[in-house]
Amino acid sequence: MNVIVEIERRAGEPAKPEWQCSSCRRDTSLALLRANLMVCPFCGHHLRVGARERIRQLADEGSFRERWPSVASLDPLEFVDLETYPERLRAAQTKTGLTEAIVAGTARIDGVTCVLVVLDFGFMGGSMGSVVGERFWRSAEQAASDGLPIVTVCSSGGARMQEGILSLMQMAKTACAVDLITEARSPFVSVLVDPCTGGVLASFASLADICVAEPGALLSFSGPRVIAETTREALPAGFGSAERTLELGHLDAVVPRHELRAKLGNYLRLLGGGEEPDRGERQRTRTRGASGLAQAALDRARTLTAHAWNPLVRGGRQAAGTIEEPTQRESAP
Repeated sequence: MNVIVEIERRAGEPAKPEWQCSSCRRDTSLALLRANLMVCPFCGHHLRVGARERIRQLADEGSFRERWPSVASLDPLEFVDLETYPERLRAAQTKTGLTEAIVAGTARIDGVTCVLVVLDFGFMGGSMGSVVGERFWRSAEQAASDGLPIVTVCSSGGARMQEGILSLMQMAKTACAVDLITEARSPFVSVLVDPCTGGVLASFASLADICVAEPGALLSFSGPRVIAETTREALPAGFGSAERTLELGHLDAVVPRHELRAKLGNYLRLLGGGEEPDRGERQRTRTRGASGLAQAALDRARTLTAHAWNPLVRGGRQAAGTIEEPTQRESAP
């Protein structure tokens, strides 16, 4: 038996808008919002976007190649609160379609080949655990060994409490990874998006050659509410905002989302020395031969990492250049 249900709006009842901006309260369609890169077309409020959407916005079409998606978290502390750590991981994977809070690979941004690393706040608050640290480390290895620039897009709530001290150790690990990039003279550009806080902000996210942020992004080691409650003092207007951080000299620019791809391309070309026809090959030669110290540091760091990583993550250790294709579930839009 077929049942047909008809639902009619009551006379005089206004139609519910598809989307309403939380900042200016104006209504618009989802199609227009997506076409505007998830930025309110009226007031410019920047909405949070996931890692896959961010890559789609930044990388040249069809250029992104993901690496190391099979490197996954273990549960070395057997952590349990209301749920076990593996249960929380599975819930986050189901929600986001990602295996972890970080997606890394190679891409072209405005025609410039680079290593692209993106954190997703939707996956356990973008928290940095052992896998986030390991995938960033491998990305730094890739950039250093191949003479490629590296771009990171950072959105995080800080360390992952389910991994305890092992999560805090990733601050040191990722800072050492930046040293590899620096020794190899590979350009490093960091994009801070709402929110970028805690250990990620206090480590690799703020150590780049050029640090930029999106308008209105919250950038703070601790949240403003926590700081105000702890100090029992009123915070200055705009505390922790990207605009205030720029005024204090901790950022190089605040870049609207629709300008970000072109700006990143310009930054990478600037740091790479220009656009001469043979610049790319000359840069790679100079990078690889720039310093014996760089290669020695890279070899030493790889040895130490190979001994330390096994209890923390699952996924075979491999050369930085090896490509792993994403799973079918991960690659779905």
